[in-house]
Amino acid sequence: MAETVPRRGLDARGHIVREGSLARVPAVFRPVVAAVRDRLPDLFGTRLHSAYLYGSIPRGTARVGRSDLDLLVALHEEPTEADRAGGRALVEALDQEFPQIDGGGTLLYGRARLLSDLETYDLGFFVACLCTPLLGDDLAEHLPRYRPDGLLARETNGDLALLLPRWRERVAGTAYAEDPEEARRPVVRFMSRHLVRTAFTLVMPRWNGWSSDLHEMAEAFAGYYPQRARQLRSAAVLGYEPTGDPAVLASYVDDLGPWLVEEYTRVHGVKAPRPDQIPRRPGSTGARPGPS
Repeated sequence: MAETVPRRGLDARGHIVREGSLARVPAVFRPVVAAVRDRLPDLFGTRLHSAYLYGSIPRGTARVGRSDLDLLVALHEEPTEADRAGGRALVEALDQEFPQIDGGGTLLYGRARLLSDLETYDLGFFVACLCTPLLGDDLAEHLPRYRPDGLLARETNGDLALLLPRWRERVAGTAYAEDPEEARRPVVRFMSRHLVRTAFTLVMPRWNGWSSDLHEMAEAFAGYYPQRARQLRSAAVLGYEPTGDPAVLASYVDDLGPWLVEEYTRVHGVKAPRPDQIPRRPGSTGARPGPS
């Protein structure tokens, strides 16, 4: 069932093509992007090395009033807590000002970390292939070209076992919210996306291609694991249109998640340990970013 011909998302040599560009930003979101470009230098000054968009806005698939604003900022030095607070405040202000977006987030890293050997096939891949340059010198010029192979699969999403205990705590915490069903919706959205991406990278080397579309990811996975196909297709739908159903979250942390951990470890192994062992990206995503 394995494929050998290049699929969507690869160039003629089989390398993953950078998926977004400023030219693809829909006209309605361009004022948001212009505001980001204007305000980041004021926020970080000379410490700012470069800034990037990722997610649906630079891919051209963003939906007005539904999609979030996803930013990655590289500083010349490691960010401080004050820097992180400033990044959050920036996105919160933009969210209040522009009805086109529905929330968002800012990932902050030091340049050295993004270019480190340990991060080459995780954060490095994220910057080079999933992020669109907005300001400064593009770090992708210092990173390799990437193929959809087992090394990339392991280093992007081979840490789900570290996430599951935290996910269970997060799910349990929604029960104490003023509106538990509403509190569960963003959790369902996040976990659905993360699990679909993890399932996709499980089969990515065999499928021999790249995509950030949740439905395409689920279909790629279904070709290799038909017994889990229905579950993944449902998760892809919930990644775009989440509900607050507690049964969904229970199935993720008690069934699909543990199964993916076991199968991922069997097929690709475990991601190389990080010093803090804290997942850092929205989708690997720790949190590798993906569709929004």
